[in-house]
Amino acid sequence: MISVKSGKEVDIMRRAGDILARCFLAIEPYIAEGARTGDIDRVAEDFIRRHGAVPSFLGVKGAVEGAPDYPACACISVNEEVIHGLPGPRRLNRGDVVSIDMGACYNGYHSDMARTYIIGQAGEAAEKLVKVTEECFWAGLKNAVPGMRVNDISKLIQRHAEASGFSVVREFVGHGIGAGLHEPPQIPNYVDRRALRGQRFASGMTLAIEPMVNIGGCEVEVLRDKWTVVTKDRSLSAHYENTVLVSGDEPVILSKAV
Repeated sequence: MISVKSGKEVDIMRRAGDILARCFLAIEPYIAEGARTGDIDRVAEDFIRRHGAVPSFLGVKGAVEGAPDYPACACISVNEEVIHGLPGPRRLNRGDVVSIDMGACYNGYHSDMARTYIIGQAGEAAEKLVKVTEECFWAGLKNAVPGMRVNDISKLIQRHAEASGFSVVREFVGHGIGAGLHEPPQIPNYVDRRALRGQRFASGMTLAIEPMVNIGGCEVEVLRDKWTVVTKDRSLSAHYENTVLVSGDEPVILSKAV
């Protein structure tokens, strides 16, 4: 069952989302040519903690057998890396496509958010990929309203990505969110025929909608570090995510500065 949040719970999640959105603004000057991904991660963790929250991802259990707990605040994924890239000594180069995914937990409730940046200038295809990935989020968001179901979001994301000549990742999906970082339901970025029906959305439900879009094929694989997910054909990938409240006739984005 998808949990319905009380007004008090939504207010706490809105505060978590405010901290997280302002954290993204704080790290933007560091997302630059020559920057180390580990340094970006340290700035992000310091910001989240200084504002009374804790990093949601730090210490998360890995899904792959034998994976260590996640060791960082941010997932920083570069070029062919789709999600869960581990921050470290790697330096960013001009033309890199960099996806950053972070969560903040405030008073026991989570917010989750991802953005993709281009370092300097990249080719037309990369620019289009980043633009279309964000557009996929806004397309799917239209159906995050009472009475709709998960696949009503999924179909709009998939339709826009594929109409633009790209593919959507299938092994990793969006999710419900609240007191748990990952709650029901799973929210694929493609239409899952096994889930054509299911619980309808109601006001007070909170979702993390997150298109992951590839220039090439949809297939992915996990690297030997047991965390970093890359495109199987090593094509570029982009990621865009917000935490969303289902409310009345119009969804509300909770992962924004207020």
